[in-house]
Amino acid sequence: MPTESIRVILADDHAVVRKGIREFLTEPGDIDVIAEASDGDEAIRLIDQLRPDVAVLDIQMPKRSGIDVCRYVRAQHWPVGILILTAYDDDPYVLAVLQAGANGYVLKTADADEIIQAIRDVHEGKSVLDPIIARKLMTQLAGQSDNQPIESLTPREMDVLRFTARGYTNKAIGAHLNVSDRTVQGHLANIFGKLHVATRTEAVMRAVSLGWLSPGNTLE
Repeated sequence: MPTESIRVILADDHAVVRKGIREFLTEPGDIDVIAEASDGDEAIRLIDQLRPDVAVLDIQMPKRSGIDVCRYVRAQHWPVGILILTAYDDDPYVLAVLQAGANGYVLKTADADEIIQAIRDVHEGKSVLDPIIARKLMTQLAGQSDNQPIESLTPREMDVLRFTARGYTNKAIGAHLNVSDRTVQGHLANIFGKLHVATRTEAVMRAVSLGWLSPGNTLE
């Protein structure tokens, strides 16, 4: 167990839902819910003030949605992991969340243990995707790939993609491959262009749908 608790801000417009989530998050002892927000503006204020390790956000909230909060936090370059915890699994929401820069997307129907682990993974810099969302996204991306020519990746780009699939940050990938963060970012840009995607998660899912990566090798 970590020596320091993972500091979490929980944002959801339903007080009863927040209470239930808080109770099971704090039970293991390594997660500390330091504040709660009932709308998007309050979430941004608390994130700015307290700088948590992870912000757990619902999508549909008054004033600003969880997606808007995510975009704002990423624009400020605050070092905060973002986990979307929602009841919505609609494709437009999924793509908007990923493009906004969230680290994870988990449905409220997931088990408590799965949500707790998702927070731990996001805190460690890993990407997290609910299995239901992953299947939907893979199906969608596979359909898109039928209409667009896919260019093969170079061996080094495949190396970068494999590390990305395991949830490694650009810095960690660079350390493993003995290259700079900027070089890794350049490889990722090439990968996105060749696979016709906009996010790391979409790139991994597209590679799985093409058979370039095995599902068990992704987003661990």
